[in-house]
Amino acid sequence: MRRGRARDDATGWLFVAPVVVILGVFLLLPILMAMWVSLTSWNGQGSPFKSGVPFVGLDNYSRLFTRDDLARENFMISIRNNVYYVAIVVPLQTALALGLALIVNSRLLKGKSFFRSAFYFPSVTSSVAISVVFLFIFSNTGALTQLLGFFGIQGPQWFSDARGVLHLLLGMDTPPAALAGAGPFGLSWWEWLSGPSVAMCAIIALVVWTTSGTFMLMFLAALQDVPVTLEEAATLDGAGRWQRFRYVTLPMLRPTMFLVLTLGLIGSWQVFDQIYVMSKGDPAKTTLTPAFLSYRTAFRDFDYGAGTAISFVLFLIIVLLTLFQRRVMRERRS
Repeated sequence: MRRGRARDDATGWLFVAPVVVILGVFLLLPILMAMWVSLTSWNGQGSPFKSGVPFVGLDNYSRLFTRDDLARENFMISIRNNVYYVAIVVPLQTALALGLALIVNSRLLKGKSFFRSAFYFPSVTSSVAISVVFLFIFSNTGALTQLLGFFGIQGPQWFSDARGVLHLLLGMDTPPAALAGAGPFGLSWWEWLSGPSVAMCAIIALVVWTTSGTFMLMFLAALQDVPVTLEEAATLDGAGRWQRFRYVTLPMLRPTMFLVLTLGLIGSWQVFDQIYVMSKGDPAKTTLTPAFLSYRTAFRDFDYGAGTAISFVLFLIIVLLTLFQRRVMRERRS
């Protein structure tokens, strides 16, 4: 019995060995190499594993949080921008995806295949191409500005105005004395509470539009697995449409909701290509994100150690937020 089980185990490992080797060489090994680079001050010349590369330990990490210099300021600005980005994108794309799935899943809707394809089409279109189109739409003489002008509204300078939307709504250009002082990590409270810039809002609109289609398909698959008998029983008990959705449909969608929120959270913290094409962090760093800052620090400033350290800090943030979200969803489920 033991010999047969050992033979089965060896056979199983033999079949999975190619995948394990491939993942180890192309996934695990690069991660370990990048971790080593984050502990050095490698400038990109030669090999980072030569003896002449200066080893700085955790200095690349500590300077992001403790040193009062430009590196920490840029990193905290990118974190602030990404927090606003996540707080707006994740709820909007989840709600829009669920709404579209409910529409497509409706029994009264005709031409479901057409609407399903139309809603999903932006998700499979090149993000770079869509970003270029949105640049034309949100330019100072673009379609959106012209449309607002038709109604007598003067549109903002989308990719030139560095003020946050909260500052714009309040009509304040200078901070009040209570918010002008230094806040956490070297930024003033006025900077922390600025809200996203109009340029970031344009990027948010693009991302919500292009990602909702994929999450719509996930919700649609989950909705089609909801037993019809449950809804019919709720209808016989006198439950209205909203009550059926809240107490019957929505609890059945909880696993899919967790998947959508997790993927949305991870993707929103990794936003890069839209930033690279549309703004490159401008105006005045209001669209700077940690992912783009990592790229810029490594490949433009040739500080590969600091750039890699930013990427690992970003990875830690994503893991912690995902674990927190999982715990919250589990407590609600219980």
